[in-house]
Amino acid sequence: MAAAIKDTVNNLLDKLHLTSNEGVPPQEPTAEQLKEVQEKYEKAKQEQIFTFYGSLSSAEKGLLYQQASSFDPERINELAEKALRPPPPSKEESEPKIEPLPEDATASVLESKQEDLDKWYQSGLGLIAENTVAVVLMAGGQGTRLGSSAPKGCFNIGLPSEKSLFQIQAERIYKLQQLAQKKHGKDKVVVPWYVMTSGPTRGPTEKFFKEHDYFGLEQENVVVFEQGVLPCISNDGKILLESKSKVAVAPDGNGGIYQALVTSSALSDMRKRGIQHIHAYCVDNCLVKVADPTFIGFAASKDVDIATKVVRKRSPKEPVGLILLKNGKPDTIEYSEIDERTTEAKDPHNQDLLKFRAANIVNHYYSFRFLETIPQWAHQLPHHVARKKIPYVDIWKGETIKPEKPNGVKLEQFVFDVFPRLGLDKFACMEVKREDEFSPLKNAKGTGEDDPDTSKRDIMQQGKKWIQASGATVVSEGDADHGVEISPLISYGGEGLDFLKGRTIKAPAVIEKEE
Repeated sequence: MAAAIKDTVNNLLDKLHLTSNEGVPPQEPTAEQLKEVQEKYEKAKQEQIFTFYGSLSSAEKGLLYQQASSFDPERINELAEKALRPPPPSKEESEPKIEPLPEDATASVLESKQEDLDKWYQSGLGLIAENTVAVVLMAGGQGTRLGSSAPKGCFNIGLPSEKSLFQIQAERIYKLQQLAQKKHGKDKVVVPWYVMTSGPTRGPTEKFFKEHDYFGLEQENVVVFEQGVLPCISNDGKILLESKSKVAVAPDGNGGIYQALVTSSALSDMRKRGIQHIHAYCVDNCLVKVADPTFIGFAASKDVDIATKVVRKRSPKEPVGLILLKNGKPDTIEYSEIDERTTEAKDPHNQDLLKFRAANIVNHYYSFRFLETIPQWAHQLPHHVARKKIPYVDIWKGETIKPEKPNGVKLEQFVFDVFPRLGLDKFACMEVKREDEFSPLKNAKGTGEDDPDTSKRDIMQQGKKWIQASGATVVSEGDADHGVEISPLISYGGEGLDFLKGRTIKAPAVIEKEE
């Protein structure tokens, strides 16, 4: 019975992500410890979070104390004030001057000379062989829109192999290590993978990797860490309680990656390994070229601190954010912030192209020297407001309220908010082919856009194209246009498929072995 109760408590603590490494719940604080924290919240006029403290169990008191100790209530007040009562924007902010990035800060896979692409690829592969390249994966999201509560990286998009997004990406890393090892005659090549989760996804992510033996990667080279959270704030600036013993919190956005790299062991681990170049991307893109040697080589050759991949905007009305110059600095701008005339403007050098077409796909390169400076500027990044319906405990009645309209705000940072901190000499942009590198998974099956079916289709069509380029023929029954899944363990980017030359492949098919 006692064991069952302990298991129940530990399961609860795991869900709250407040257990220690040993699974032992935090202890109830001493009177002196409690007084010190309560006084901070009283001074900040946020003492309401302790309203029910006297009625809590010892374990619940420990949980609330630990959580309250992790926040600076004065800092929360500052953020809430800016969020709820923002200062009026300056003329420069309300009417920004926007321009495309200058040519010397950009390159395009669609237009670059093959010799340049080859040079960047070989340079990047060389840096990988020297064990100076790492990958950071932003994997905090759950598959809620997909009908799953599991981390989005666990999702099976319906490929013949039934591989998850995590497995597809892990196998690309594995293959890339092999390519670099073979090309440069190395005994061992390691591309460490730093997987940033959120509170709800950390446990399930770690369990998924363990159950699948890290998809062939070595456990010590897969580092799972957690992004931070911030309290949810009511419309009158008060920190909300999710329950009588827990502050309502929300992840601090993909921009929380910077602080999380520092507060976790990730950045220090990179330092120990001698990492110099980092590729960061989002888990939901099934076509992502993880640690893309061409991208790494391009960014390193320009000696920039940040580079970003973009795809061409499909049409003026496609609702995507853009990478551009805003008031003379590299930045992003949301679709809703651009007027129709600007949206439809044509490139003066090519009337077939939009002037502003560099669609942001959250796929970035960082120099390690830049990430080392995070403590100097992370606290200066802006927090964006998301007005939400946030369930909370009424401190007067002790009842949980589920509001019918937005009653508060969640604060988050965006990963690209750091761009304007850089001069143009330290920022670059590479345009890539959408059909080769970008197919996000955002919507439930059957939506017809950015859903499991389109993800599966794009991988299968890419495989078909690679096979045809190798000299093989792909046939489908009837009028169907089936594709072929090629395991990343066989080919990272279309290379190594000569063994298929002259063969006929009946689609749909999956190729997992060289035979």
